[in-house]
Amino acid sequence: MSQLQIYDSHQGALKTFTPLKEGHAGLYVCGPTVYSHVHLGNVRTFLSFDMVFRYLQFLGYKVRYVRNITDAGHLIDDADEGEDKVGRRAKLEQVEPMEIAQRYTVNFHDVMRAFNTLPPSIEPTATGHIVEQISMTQQLLENGWAYEANGSIYFDVDAYSKVHPYGELSGRNLDEMRSGTRELDGQTDKRSPIDFALWKKASEAHIMRWASPWGEGFPGWHLECSAMSTKYLGTSFDIHGGGMDLKFPHHECEIAQNKGANQDGGAQVWMHANMLTLNGKRMSKSTGNTLLPDELLSGDSPHLSKAYPASVARFFIHQAHYRSVLDFSDEALQAAEKGYQRLIHAWKALSERPGEGPSKGSFDVDHWQAQCVAAMNNDFNSPILIAHLFDAVKAIQADQQDRSLLGQSGAKVLLQHLNAWIFDVLGLQDQMRHAHAGSQKALDAAMGIVLQARKQARDQKDWSTSDAIRDQLAAGGIQVKDGTDGSTYTIGE
Repeated sequence: MSQLQIYDSHQGALKTFTPLKEGHAGLYVCGPTVYSHVHLGNVRTFLSFDMVFRYLQFLGYKVRYVRNITDAGHLIDDADEGEDKVGRRAKLEQVEPMEIAQRYTVNFHDVMRAFNTLPPSIEPTATGHIVEQISMTQQLLENGWAYEANGSIYFDVDAYSKVHPYGELSGRNLDEMRSGTRELDGQTDKRSPIDFALWKKASEAHIMRWASPWGEGFPGWHLECSAMSTKYLGTSFDIHGGGMDLKFPHHECEIAQNKGANQDGGAQVWMHANMLTLNGKRMSKSTGNTLLPDELLSGDSPHLSKAYPASVARFFIHQAHYRSVLDFSDEALQAAEKGYQRLIHAWKALSERPGEGPSKGSFDVDHWQAQCVAAMNNDFNSPILIAHLFDAVKAIQADQQDRSLLGQSGAKVLLQHLNAWIFDVLGLQDQMRHAHAGSQKALDAAMGIVLQARKQARDQKDWSTSDAIRDQLAAGGIQVKDGTDGSTYTIGE
């Protein structure tokens, strides 16, 4: 069996996954900043790493999955200026900052449950780890990689770059960063415009503040992930993930902080999920080209013709590789829904298959399973996995006409594998059945009458009536399949 290969953004190449501790895997993923509703771009990132989490467990690893909640320290302007995003929303709504953090943390969890993500092993918050962030800042000061200026502490990028390659993850060099840095009011405390804040002195108007050795202030955005990842996974751990937009400056700063404090860059592998577009354009609130999870699930959006179950959206997302740009559109979701239905219908047919046919069939289930594993071992290639799943769908459909294709043992083993891939790894659910349970019950009852009438016609050798019933149902999108155990029907295949 092939070994798991992961694309490491740091090396820019596939890397064989060799965990630091045999049988265990440490995974850290940057979580949401809880000042507004989670958007679909966030959802794609978290679904991608939920799949990574699930597949590592599938391979037998004991996984510690840490995903943080940013409830302080993330400024409106990533150049270390402006207001804290949570605090700014609290001022606008005239409530306590923790009310904002709580509201949108609950929203985030609601969305994650709707999309059937597994909860992380640990979900630490920035406000719950102020002590650790102050401690890391002190260590960076002691090691000579930071300096104090007017009650704020900044990371000294120039000093660090004389020993370590700052920009190694994003591929940027210092001269380009300097030339691209805007000179902003309030940056005069910095020795260089490319230095970044570890701890910021709180102004009188700043709501969120904590006591520190340098006076009241709040942590810089980048610091929390370094403090929390190393606290729960160690100074060196297996995988760090996040959206592509976090590669610079956030993850670049994390590496510098980790090396400056612990002489270790933290993660052995850096993974980045790519962005979402909508109808071929970048999502933007200012242009109205946006789509929120609740709009997707309710259909309440000018971009959609109908509502889509979360599993359809999840299936659609996994049809693209996590490192590729993915474009949301109503047409693409409609196509994904048909594919999702076809997959679930085939799985259901296999789960209800009678124990007929020879013990072993002609379809090589072991070879098929090896292909699925090889696809996922190639940097979690879910599109190729899904292609193999549809190879199984074709085999299941053919087996309904000829039970020798799968055979009794082959059908049983294939069902076990499909359960694992569809539900455990891809995280899909049989939502179409649940969403339409009432109408499905009525349809089953009506179709029972129709199929019984057709059976009577066939028993009486009234082939014209039997064929007419079948053809009229087919015209309405209902396919009748005749088997040795009777007739069944499916929709939309």
